[in-house]
Amino acid sequence: MGYILMTKLKNLCLIIVFTTFIHSSAVFAQNSVKLMSWNIEWLASQSGSTPIQAKRTENDYQKLAEYFSTTQPDILAFQEINDIKAIQKVVGSDYAIILSDRADQSFRSNQFNGINQYTGFAVNKAFTVSNRKDLILDSRPSSKLRFASYLVVETESNQTLHLLSVHLKAGCSGRFKSSNNCHILKKQGEELNDWIRKMDKQNQNYMVLGDFNHNLSYPKDWLWEILVKGSRSKLATYHTKAECKVRSRKNPNKTHQFRSLIDHIIVSPSIETNKPVQTVFTSHDVLTHKLSDHCPLNIEISLP
Repeated sequence: MGYILMTKLKNLCLIIVFTTFIHSSAVFAQNSVKLMSWNIEWLASQSGSTPIQAKRTENDYQKLAEYFSTTQPDILAFQEINDIKAIQKVVGSDYAIILSDRADQSFRSNQFNGINQYTGFAVNKAFTVSNRKDLILDSRPSSKLRFASYLVVETESNQTLHLLSVHLKAGCSGRFKSSNNCHILKKQGEELNDWIRKMDKQNQNYMVLGDFNHNLSYPKDWLWEILVKGSRSKLATYHTKAECKVRSRKNPNKTHQFRSLIDHIIVSPSIETNKPVQTVFTSHDVLTHKLSDHCPLNIEISLP
């Protein structure tokens, strides 16, 4: 009798665990949103584009579109995009494009005369969106970069999601140094922290996605501590491996693999996520096509 009872209890426990897993998976699927963050390196549709990184063939665009379609996210947070026509060729016609405020004529003094690197979003047209004012992360009058695009999305489960697409200052990827680049990056971190704490205070679902030009996953990283000071944010990409292979700048006939991640995703404490992963380019595609010096970063989230 004791053996039979133990067997029944064991089977009951297995049923409960399995049922709980199925229920959790169903809830995640019902309230889930797939997002991608991707810096597509000087993407511009202008013919005769400069710098050289912006010059792409139709085959290059086709290959970029193929990598995007392997995931088909609901929302893409992009960086380094010059114009709507260029990004539309990558994502297709099912996505609405929201380009940074810096692309508007009212910000002409904050634009380069040639190719620009705008942040923004491509959102599946099934979603309702509200385009909010950019968060300007560099207040210097001459600044022509560092506008964080701000979008509010109403999901199919009637949840509200606040999103920032960011491209932070380069040149300070590791420890803090007394350099101009690091001081600017520190200021940008403080500006983002103000926004994050505001979202926390309002109990909003939020995410900050993009190219931070910095390894936030390093233990006790100084920029991460600034970003989350007084908040409850989570670094979804903390355990994400840097697997992206790109064309080597020193030797264009070889590939280069980054040792640390500088594209990151920060989420509010209310959001559950899977572990973000990179879509990794094949070595053949890297050496055959002009793709990007960043790989797409993918995440699926579940809203409460």
